Amino acid sequence: MEEITLANAEEQMVQNERPEDEKLSIGANLAYGLQHVLTMYGGIVAVPLILGQAAGLNTGEVGLLITASLFAGGLATILQTLGLPFFGCRLPLVQGVSFSGVATMIAISGNGGIQSILGAVIAASLIGLIITPVFSRITRFFPPLVTGIVVTTIGLTLMPVAAFWAMGGNKNSPDFGSPANIQLAAVTLVIVLILSKLGSPSISRLSILLALVIGTGIAFVVGMADFSQVPDGPFFALPTIFHFGYPTFEIAAIISMFIVIMVTLVETSADILAVGEIVETKVDSRRLGDGLRADMLSSIIAPVFGSFTQSAFAQNVGLVAVTGVKSRYVVATGGVFLVALGLLPVMGRVVAAVPSAVLGGAGIVLFGTVAASGIRTLSKVDYNNNMNLVIVATSIGFGMIPIASPNFYEHFPTWVATIFHSGISSAALMAICLNLLFNHFTTGNSDQQSVFVAASERTIRYQDIAVLHDGDYFLNGKLYNAKGIEVPLIPSEAH
Repeated sequence: MEEITLANAEEQMVQNERPEDEKLSIGANLAYGLQHVLTMYGGIVAVPLILGQAAGLNTGEVGLLITASLFAGGLATILQTLGLPFFGCRLPLVQGVSFSGVATMIAISGNGGIQSILGAVIAASLIGLIITPVFSRITRFFPPLVTGIVVTTIGLTLMPVAAFWAMGGNKNSPDFGSPANIQLAAVTLVIVLILSKLGSPSISRLSILLALVIGTGIAFVVGMADFSQVPDGPFFALPTIFHFGYPTFEIAAIISMFIVIMVTLVETSADILAVGEIVETKVDSRRLGDGLRADMLSSIIAPVFGSFTQSAFAQNVGLVAVTGVKSRYVVATGGVFLVALGLLPVMGRVVAAVPSAVLGGAGIVLFGTVAASGIRTLSKVDYNNNMNLVIVATSIGFGMIPIASPNFYEHFPTWVATIFHSGISSAALMAICLNLLFNHFTTGNSDQQSVFVAASERTIRYQDIAVLHDGDYFLNGKLYNAKGIEVPLIPSEAH
């Protein structure tokens, strides 16, 4: 009995030493948590804004969709970071409305309205919850080769978002892409870099948040930030259950949304493994399964309040890498902020007043850091006498297709476009398949390097090694035998 007690105590000690379990001060939690919220705020409100307009909702109803998404994202973040039995990966992962289903949900709203979207999300997420045990057992198929590809692609696919923000964030605005917007983004970027260079660790870690505050202040002084609408609307409002009516369940809509859920599961798996790599903590199949179940449970509950599918936000994975703050309690504090924003619309209006150009300047560093983290992981991969370089090249190239040409899959069936319109899911699926093909199902593999990688490594022909004798060695460019007698070398031109 004593041995069991000691073993449990030792296991508990190891558990407490995990990087993500670090507990910071209340002030640090509040500051870093707010930084996470500011980083993802533009993304979390974009989806309900787009869907609300597509569904023909008025301004007030669109506002309710946004508030519901903030509230649901906060609950999902708290569940993912703090966890319940069987739910939550307990990693610093921010949750919010998933972008992967926007096109599908717009199509559904054209046939059945917002109620049909909510019903499809609930039903498809329930099916996703049932099948998570299958996904939770695939961690051995996510070696650094695959996770490095996915993390790199996440960073690269987010760069257009940073550029869009830097240009102003609204294509219909007359100043979209103006020099003023881009200059404001550039100033914010410079502030991030200067603050990161300062000797104070606290300032360096808060560089993104401070740059956003300073950049917004500069924008206000020069007349590029508008806070006039902050007092408009209610100060406090509880989320309304089924405000848009009870969900309707249509088979075609559910099938379409289930494809989205499959993509979401792949992306969330990649994000969980990516943040585990950044935090430098172990992510096993059980932990991955808990994270996926939290994702699906959140997606089932979100429509009750008027929100949609929930998934991890890749930009916040980048923030963890930039700041080096690995504590899950910091992100849980961000979840509390999101819940508060969902209950206090006035706070949401304040955050919404941060100019998109300011977000764009900070986003360049954030999203670039995600890509850099992936490249660092890929640097640990063995490329000697295998097809790994081809796997990396093909997967990243495949993932860049929808980024370089967003209309590439326009004439394909809807289910194809749903899966592959996301560069992240495209790269992840390709990396998984090629890794299985070349590194697991090795039957038929050549024992020679691919022509694509032969030039990247120093190679020696087997017949050159065959003429050497046991004990031969090279010293100062000369060949000696085991007795130390020099062996003459025939110049290549003498052949």
